[in-house]
Amino acid sequence: MKDVAEKLRNIALVAHGGAGKTSLAEVMLFNAGVTTRIGKVEDGNTVMDFEPEELKRTSSISSGFYQIEWEKHTISIIDTPGDSNFFSDTKSSMQAADSAVVLIDGVDGIKVQTEKAWLFAEEYNLPCVIFINKLDRERADFRRSLQDAADSFKPKPIIIQLPIGKEDDFKGIVDLVSMKAYKYDGNGKASSFDIPSDLKEQVDSEREAFIENIAEADDALIEKYLEGETLTDDEIKAALKKGILERTFVPVLCGSSTKNIGIDLFCDFIVSCMPSPLDREAWPGLDLSDDNEIMRKPDDPFSAFVFKTVADPYAGRLSIFRVVSGTLGSDGTFYNVNKSTKERFNQLLLIAGKEQKPATQAVPGSIVAVAKLKKTTTGDTLCDEKSKIKFKCAEPLPTLISFALESKSKGDEDKIYISLLKIKEEDPSLKLERKSETKEILLSGLGQVHIEATIEKLKRKFNVEVHLNTPKVPYRETIKKKVRVQGKHKKQSGGHGQYGDCWIRMEPLPRGKGFEFVDAIVGGSIPKTYIPAVEKGILETCSKGVLAGFPCVDFRITLDDGTFHAVDSSEMAFKIAGAIAYKKAAIEAKPVLLEPIMKVAITTPDDFMGDIMGDLNSRRGRVLGMDSEGKYQVINAEVPMSEFLTYAPDLRSMTGGRGIFTMEFSHYDEVPIQLAEKIIEGINSQKE
Repeated sequence: MKDVAEKLRNIALVAHGGAGKTSLAEVMLFNAGVTTRIGKVEDGNTVMDFEPEELKRTSSISSGFYQIEWEKHTISIIDTPGDSNFFSDTKSSMQAADSAVVLIDGVDGIKVQTEKAWLFAEEYNLPCVIFINKLDRERADFRRSLQDAADSFKPKPIIIQLPIGKEDDFKGIVDLVSMKAYKYDGNGKASSFDIPSDLKEQVDSEREAFIENIAEADDALIEKYLEGETLTDDEIKAALKKGILERTFVPVLCGSSTKNIGIDLFCDFIVSCMPSPLDREAWPGLDLSDDNEIMRKPDDPFSAFVFKTVADPYAGRLSIFRVVSGTLGSDGTFYNVNKSTKERFNQLLLIAGKEQKPATQAVPGSIVAVAKLKKTTTGDTLCDEKSKIKFKCAEPLPTLISFALESKSKGDEDKIYISLLKIKEEDPSLKLERKSETKEILLSGLGQVHIEATIEKLKRKFNVEVHLNTPKVPYRETIKKKVRVQGKHKKQSGGHGQYGDCWIRMEPLPRGKGFEFVDAIVGGSIPKTYIPAVEKGILETCSKGVLAGFPCVDFRITLDDGTFHAVDSSEMAFKIAGAIAYKKAAIEAKPVLLEPIMKVAITTPDDFMGDIMGDLNSRRGRVLGMDSEGKYQVINAEVPMSEFLTYAPDLRSMTGGRGIFTMEFSHYDEVPIQLAEKIIEGINSQKE
């Protein structure tokens, strides 16, 4: 077990979309002999991106997995999405890795999703390596990208490699560890040669800085270095590994995935300097016997957490998990802590792009899958029943946009809901709810592209087609004036008639107080048995208010008088009398429209503050205050829901994708009169 885990490297490739993560993975597969040609994203023939929705958009929308053998080690690659619409999957997949490879586009530099991925790495305490990619492109600049990383990231980046040539002339790498230069022939084959004379001075200077930087990770090495002794390659690699693991610094490598330059050296570095599962600290979890935190080491009894679920058309539902401790055979049982149940599996699988390969065992650090578990879902902990532990899994990112789904075929509503529940198993960042008030199925996600890709998947997998509509705003109605009215129902129709008569006082309550009913009848003017019927009549009628049919809220009804007939009175008669009284009172009591107000927090770089504040004002927003968060400003505000339903794409275009926001319901407030008139007119004309 120890030998296998020691030679395992779990790396997550993370960055903004377009930085070349999938291209890098494809070249790694080719160089390791897994494929006979290098797949290209733009040609739609990559191993890692294979879903039709990914091929259509030429970008990853879900994490891809593959294991390659390199220098008698196994590198387990997790190729994560870089699009903000699918970044929840990046967050959950990163927790299964032992290190993060942060790609920087040599032309475009660091973008917002790269910064977010770095924050996730910090959250999980993941050791990182930076790979500056696309150095063969026009306007690519190694030094600018490096400075960008130094300005944006902590701990400090340190140079391990230097490029030879730039843009079209980029042809090789100088490795500061071995002090060798490598030239590439266009097929990824490198030949070693002497460091070019025009680079010698720069290389010597960078080597000096590099040795000083890595010596910081090891006191004994600092002494040796200060005494002028030469450090061996093994000592340098050991200090590098220690500094990377302890996050003292972050090594910077470079290359071009499309020209296959430097990718072999990158793989060598992953194997020699990045941590194995045994190097990581013990994992914290919850001891279910006393709810205290406990640490789980690799050689403890079996435990794992499910970080992803895939609905495979052939294998059924696949649960992908990372083994934290212990080992697992090719079949058997384990205990699901979250569901308090035993689960049996018949085959252990390795994910290889769109295929699955049988695995004989799983050791600490193994990323494996099993099919058709009955109750297990993403976020669950699997373990030995005699040694229970519960790991905390990543929460999905908050949803930012919602659409109401309308079926293209009548009567498909239940099918839509059931099918989306299955898709939600794969993608927990989706939120699905049925709104009884507006009679809508609402689907919420991280952006419009996220929702559209989900709808495409719905059609492809379940043959269900829907229209996307803007959700209806759940307005409310209330009153502003105190009134007293009579509600009388009298009907004579041969034999028993119907008679109910009540007097009610209707008055407004403070916002959020709901509905109150007060029985103030004295002297039995209405018998006790009929009083609940009056309340019921009012409650049923106030669910459709007098302005535009929205529920009426925040008012008190006091029943203070009435008359009855010994023969003709009944519960039904008083229920109708209550309804009549409510309608009269609501019309006289100055009814007004209320709208939901959302509490929003918008996080943005300084540069866009003015635009966002101006935009908030145009949306009738009220700024509550501002906070600083590193390089970002957080604007806290209250904004009417109706003005914020399509904010996600607007914020993205205002900030070039660098702004994010969260939103939650705050309270209801009165709609300005002119606006209320337009809303009421629009809703009533729709009904007609």
